[in-house]
This record gives sequence, C-alpha cells and structure tokens, in this order.
Amino acid sequence: VLTGDGAWLLVANAGSDEVSLFAVEPSGLRLAGRVASGGSDPTSVATHGDLVYVLNNGTPSVNGFRLDGGALAPVEGSERALSAEADPAQIAFNPDGSTLVVTERGTNSISTFSVGENGLAEGPATIPSSGATPYGFDFANGSVIVTEAFGGEVGKAAASSYALEGARLAPVSASVADTRSEVCWAATTRDGRFVYVTNFGDGTISSYALGDGGSLELLEPVAAATRLGEAGVRDEAITADGRFLYAIDADAQRVFGWTIGEDGSLEPVGEFEGVPATVAGLAAS
Repeated sequence: VLTGDGAWLLVANAGSDEVSLFAVEPSGLRLAGRVASGGSDPTSVATHGDLVYVLNNGTPSVNGFRLDGGALAPVEGSERALSAEADPAQIAFNPDGSTLVVTERGTNSISTFSVGENGLAEGPATIPSSGATPYGFDFANGSVIVTEAFGGEVGKAAASSYALEGARLAPVSASVADTRSEVCWAATTRDGRFVYVTNFGDGTISSYALGDGGSLELLEPVAAATRLGEAGVRDEAITADGRFLYAIDADAQRVFGWTIGEDGSLEPVGEFEGVPATVAGLAAS
C-alpha cells in the first residue's frame, strides 16, 4: 500500500513475518527498512498519515506502527486480537482515518475498530457478513463495499454495501451477485459512483454502480478481462487521478490496464510483461 503522499510503499512479507518499507524515488524503489509485523503471516497493511496498521493472518490480530523519519516503530499496546478462526483477508482505514475495517473469511464476519488520536484501536465491533467469505473492500461516500467469495463456489461471487456510522457497519445492499467465481478485491472510483471487483476464477472484472445511501447495483458482469475464462486476476488499483484501473494477473505474469469512462465502462490501454508469478499485491499512484 502507498502512503497518502505517495512517498512510501509498505509491503507485507508473509513468509518472514515482516513489513518492508520502501522509499518511492524518481529512479524507482529503495528499501528503507524492515520490521517484525507483531505476529505471523502478515497479509495486509493499512496507512493513514503517519499511522500504520498490519493485519496478521497466522496469529489473527492487528498491530500498529508509526512511520517517522523513514522508519517504522511499533505503537506500544496497539495489538488487538481477532477470533482464532478469523482467517482475515484485508485491513484498511476509512478515508478520515477514524476507523479500521477488517474482513474475516473464516467466521463470515466484518470487524471495525475506532482509532484514537494516540493511534490505539478500540474494539472490535463485529457483525455478520451479508454473504459468505467476505474478502476485499473499498470505501465511497460513507459506505463500505465488500466482496463475497462464497467459498469459491462457481458462479456465486457477489458484493455487499454497508453504511459506516461512527465505527459501526449497517447493511445496505446484501449480496448483489456478479454471476462470476472466486471474487477477490474491490476498487471504487474517485467520485464514488462505480466499483470494480476482480473475479480470480475466470479472469474477469465486474462493475457495479453505487447509488444514494450506498445502494449497490450490478452494471456489467464482465466489464473487462485479463484472460477471459482463465484464472489468475488478483489485486487491482485505480490511479490517483481516477483515470485508469490496473490489475495483476499472476498466472500470466502481466499487469493489465484500462481507462475508466464517464459511464463506468472500461477500455483496454495495454498489458505489460515482467511480473513474477509470485506477485500478490498492486498499488497505483
């Protein structure tokens, strides 16, 4: 994940139980340091201002850090445990940094934490997910849009929306199907009108429209594809100017790109080789 100013990139290293910090420089990335994640098998990182939280999957928990002077320092007393069977997928701050959201695939639930000025997270407040296997999510206009993989069942991929009120979630649109399989990540446009979700099972990206109050409506089951009918598409990201969507297809070892139309349609701009088969995440500036 990139920091808000685009100056730093944070990467979770599940194999070594660490988080790496890279400086983003004109010539490329420079490794600035590594720190222990505070648990095992870290899978996701969230950042807001100088505050960083890491999601550990092996020992289900969240742990806080401060980014200062090009180094990460643990926030004392910041570890918060999740349920032992959580199998958490993603952590992220809401846009104003007051709330952390975590999806728990193993318990079919979503947890939220309120975040104080001291950087400590309080909670969690946990609700059942509208659909099974909540996975990736993104924010838009006071709403949270969460994908649901339904255990990878063929044709069962869906997404739900929730209103974020304080640090608590309230369901709005429940399990709106995209008719595809093995949905993973979600990305909302900068104006909050559209949501794109990646369907690992068949290499497609589905599009949704966001209405008043966070209502969710499927636009196109197949708005775009990396390799239609072939598994492999994983993470995605929208550029800071809101003009382009990019997604990685690890099996194809490529990054694919599209322009985002005013009506939410996606037009291909190209595909780019040189991505290792082990790639798991993507960030765009």
